[in-house]
Parts: sequence; structure tokens; C-alpha cells
Amino acid sequence: MSGNDNPYSNSYGQMSASASFGAAPTAAGGYIKDTTTATFAKDVIEESRNQPVLVDFWAPWCGPCKQLTPVIEKVVNEAEGRVKLVKMNIDDHPSIAGQLGIQSIPAVIAFVGGRPADGFMGAVPESQIREFIDRFAGPAGADQAAEIEAVLKEADELLVGGDVNGAAQLYGAVMQADPDNAKALAGMANCMIAANQHEQAREALTELPETIASDAAIQAVLKKLEQIEEARKLGDPVALEQELANDPDAHEARLKLAKIRNVEGMRDEAADHLLYIMRKDRSFDDDGARRQLLQFFDVWGFKDPATVAARRKLSAMLFS
Repeated sequence: MSGNDNPYSNSYGQMSASASFGAAPTAAGGYIKDTTTATFAKDVIEESRNQPVLVDFWAPWCGPCKQLTPVIEKVVNEAEGRVKLVKMNIDDHPSIAGQLGIQSIPAVIAFVGGRPADGFMGAVPESQIREFIDRFAGPAGADQAAEIEAVLKEADELLVGGDVNGAAQLYGAVMQADPDNAKALAGMANCMIAANQHEQAREALTELPETIASDAAIQAVLKKLEQIEEARKLGDPVALEQELANDPDAHEARLKLAKIRNVEGMRDEAADHLLYIMRKDRSFDDDGARRQLLQFFDVWGFKDPATVAARRKLSAMLFS
């Protein structure tokens, strides 16, 4: 899915204000700073109400401090804003360390919500520092995953509301952050379908890794494309409506019209045609109207208003 055929290709490199994944430092080394006794309250106490803050108490003469420094700075930078590191030279600023009862260095104290939460002493291994951070900031990627879900939800709402370009930009932003995100890829393909670019949509979904191709969202788009291709072969909807006006029980014509209305986006009408057939003749096409309705549900999604309404009618019919 590339090339100049895709009007949304530029959106892969764009990211709206509502789709900026992960915190970004304001400048190089923005996750790490030095503090003083005078600025400790602002740098640590206040800041720890936004995200955990690690305070590294050190001194220039401390050999283990020199061993810990590059390791903890590396891990904090790789955490990309999940935590911040504040360094305090206890030779220049001994009072805070004294108040906290620190008697040997290096000592690292994690502040969360304005209070010290836990800590460690000594030049510990990188893996232990990562585990320490995860205890307070959550596993790496958790925040980004939540942001991605929120952006996908917003994109879905834009697409349903008819803002195809806006939805495509958000789906593209997610794909930039997470290239293997099946929901974003399916959403982008749905944008192409909405723009009447069916071939590009199918091309975008070909030759995917099995783990992505088998995702329910991808499968739903492929079924939608099949339904569109089938509907093209079903004839003139005006002629089908005229046939039903002459004979409301022309079930074959009604089934065809349901399929056409579905791809036109008239989901409630499509469902009602199938429910009509079911009420009149469950034996038609070996209960084909019900099977077709279930296929619609697979494509529409469980929470789609048309699915919810049609399921309610179907349940009333089957269990009344």
C-alpha cells in the first residue's frame, strides 16, 4: 500500500495533536536534571505528582556512583518519560539526604505522588534498575498502548461520522507508531473503501504475516470487500424494488436488495429485508437470510448500532 494511488499515503507521516504517542523531552537530556536544596521541592516533590521521579544521591569522590551513573541514565532515557531522574550532589547539598536518613551512596529513592515510595543503594545491575522503574511506572509500552487504543477509538468515530481524511490521519499515526497494528491497518483499508478505492484496500491487505492477516479486524474488511464485489453483480436495485412492490415475497430479490443496501451503508434497511424473509420463510435458501445476517454482523462489529438493533429484533423473533 504505497505509491501515488493512495491519497492517504501522506498521513502515514503525519500525527495530529491527539495522536502524539509517548512523552517527549523538551530538550536533549530532558528526562534527567540536577537539583539543589532550594529546587528540590519543585524538581522532585511537585514533579512526582506527574510521573515517578528517581532521586540519585551521589558525590564526586564516590566510585560506585560513577559506575551507576551511565547505567541509570541509559535506562531512564530509554523509558522516554515514564520516569524522570533528578541528581543531587550530597557534598554540595547534604540536608535532604540527611532528612531521608541516607548514610551511604549511591542511593536512589523513588518519589511518587509527592512522597518517597522505595529505593535502593549501590551500583545495581541494569536489569534491577529496569525492574525498579517498572514497579512504579508500569511495564514499558503500557502508556503507549493506552494512547493507541484511545486514538483508534477516535479514528473509528471519525470514520463513522464521515470524516474519512481525519480518520485516515489518525490510523496512519498509529501505523507509524505501531506498524503491525491490525486495527489501524483495517481502519486505513476502510478509509480507502469509503473513498471508493476498493482495489487499493485489497492490495493493502495482501501478503500480510499470518498473525496480522488472521486478526478479526482484517478479516472483517476482507469480508466487506467480498460483499461489495458480490453486490456489484446483483443487478439494479430500482428493478429489485419494483419486483418486491409487485410481489413482497420475492425472497431472492429481497436477499439481493439486502446485500446491495448493506454495501451502500444502509445497514438497518439491509437487516430489515433479511428479517422479513426469516419471518415469512425460514426454509428459503436453507435459512439463508439468517446466515447472511450473521455475516453482516461479522463485518459491522458487535457494538455497531445496526448490529445491536438487528440482534434485538432477531432475538425477539427466535425466542418469542
